Amino acid sequence: MSDRLSVFKTYKLYVGGKFPRSESGRVYEVTDSKGKWLANAPLSSRKDARDAVVAARKAFGGWSGATAYNRGQVLYRVAEMLEGRKDQFVREVADAEGISKSKAAAQVDAAIDRWVWYAGWTDKIAQIVGGANPVAGPFFNLSTPEPTGVVAVVAPQESSFLGLVSVIAPVIATGSTAVVIASEKSPLPALSLGEVLATSDVPGGVVNILTGKTAEIAAPLAAHQDVNAIDLTGTDAELARDLEIAAADNLKRVLRPQPVDFAADPGTHRLTAFLETKTVWHPTGSLGASGSAY
Repeated sequence: MSDRLSVFKTYKLYVGGKFPRSESGRVYEVTDSKGKWLANAPLSSRKDARDAVVAARKAFGGWSGATAYNRGQVLYRVAEMLEGRKDQFVREVADAEGISKSKAAAQVDAAIDRWVWYAGWTDKIAQIVGGANPVAGPFFNLSTPEPTGVVAVVAPQESSFLGLVSVIAPVIATGSTAVVIASEKSPLPALSLGEVLATSDVPGGVVNILTGKTAEIAAPLAAHQDVNAIDLTGTDAELARDLEIAAADNLKRVLRPQPVDFAADPGTHRLTAFLETKTVWHPTGSLGASGSAY
């Protein structure tokens, strides 16, 4: 039997529901923990970052306008797709993080479970952070959460899949759209996640995934006037400071980096980090001559 050449995978960006190469035409080598070559990943440019923001803004109206229940169904469909491609992600996570297949399998299982967990929150978070407010006067006073808009997310550098899912899912679960900068040294699980998103029910542009030099891509996103918030989880202290200064120009919401155990219970703080609260006053009115109110 003759030997055959393996067909190596070409990894591409995921922007606007499509798979473009970097506008710059550049790539960089991705290696495993032992320095073995795994693949070439796109080296995103500032233009790629701007294109991703345009795609995220275009998708925001439809995604934020969908019912919370529908968003939950869409996210659950992603978990189904991830379950079907578990073996691929186990292999990529093991290579990316230099861990055994059994440990990688545990990470992938946890990531899929985390995605399901956030899918379940889509139609429940409003009851937690919203509601009727007691006021002195003949008024209804109701507070409801609304998505912030376009969120730039710097994914964790070390947790290439569980951490990645933990920062993307809460952003889109609450109705915002995301421009994600994948781990610089371990980007392949993120690019494969883009393939899952493209074949699920998530509309194009809701999640956009860029790879390359974190600082190079994050700088234009932090300063971008059409980005409403930024999650700095995957940055070091110096880069986080520079990005926060840039983000102040249009008063972006900023989630500062802090040590995170992604295997622990995530709580709801990432769900609420990129929500705005809208409060509405409405007179109660009067019913008939008796003066009773409703």
